[in-house]
Amino acid sequence: MKIALLSVTEQGNFLSRHLAELFTEHEMHRFCFYRHPEKNAVSFRMISQQTKSIFSQYHALIFICACGIAVRSIAPCIHSKATDPAVLVLDDTGKFVISLLSGHLGGANALTEEIAEKLHAIPVITTATDTGKKFSPDSFASANNLLITDLSAAKEIASAVLAGEKIGFYSQYPYQNKPAVLLETLQCRTGICITENSEYQPFPVTLTLIPKNLVLGIGCKKGTSAVQIAETVRKALASVQILENRICAVSSIDLKKEEKGLLEFCRNRNLPFATYSAEMLSSAKGEFTASEFVKQVTGTDNICERSAVIHSGGKLLLKKYALNGVTIALAECPVILDFHKRRKLS
Repeated sequence: MKIALLSVTEQGNFLSRHLAELFTEHEMHRFCFYRHPEKNAVSFRMISQQTKSIFSQYHALIFICACGIAVRSIAPCIHSKATDPAVLVLDDTGKFVISLLSGHLGGANALTEEIAEKLHAIPVITTATDTGKKFSPDSFASANNLLITDLSAAKEIASAVLAGEKIGFYSQYPYQNKPAVLLETLQCRTGICITENSEYQPFPVTLTLIPKNLVLGIGCKKGTSAVQIAETVRKALASVQILENRICAVSSIDLKKEEKGLLEFCRNRNLPFATYSAEMLSSAKGEFTASEFVKQVTGTDNICERSAVIHSGGKLLLKKYALNGVTIALAECPVILDFHKRRKLS
């Protein structure tokens, strides 16, 4: 995760530095009040302005200050639980860790527990489904990398769970550890439907969850721009009616690991980018669209299809689509849903 730490006191600076040292697996950026300058931290004069300038750039913001300061700082920036970052508040002694915003989808609750464990602090989580140890559709979707298509339906189902109502459940994918509150029947007022078809609404109130499990294999000419790549991807996905936000990763040959257009395309969408050697790509199992020219230049007869299959560990959904000097392929990662799974903060 990319995390911003904002502190306003000298004691807060110390805690900020300590957190950065503890969580080296995350990308931690520190910000401190100008009257208490700190090495390796950016100074600010007004925390509200600093918050506004970085709010959308981080997966999480951790305030080390009074709750009121944090609340007033984030208030003008809050937009939607689907897009807002996780926001936490710590007192500057590190006694309490409070999940303030985006507890489920943003991962604030999970991050609160992780920080509290390492600091031996008290986690403060007020989400009703968490405090009552009830099933949360938001948490389940986040942990299993599922796209929520209707936040109002998710809210209504969470309310139904708290009221003791049974929830219908349908999935086209295998699953395990299903809680008793979910019934494998369509005869319920509310229900969860896990499918790639966003139009399927089997319940009066249906929360459709779509796996974000597609790997985008890309090949391109040297110097191809991110705009050209994006246009080709858009048209390729439209040809098979697949949502772009189902893409979870991008893959290619290692010859393209420094390709500026590809890197920019991935960076703009916060997508991981993996590359493989020609030898590794040639070892992929399956039938691929071969090109003798590509083989002479790169050492393997296909880049987009082979890299997508290798990185996904699954099957092709879209074979080579070519436009603007760009080739596109899509492969689907196998999905096994697990209701015991918890979100990984990485």
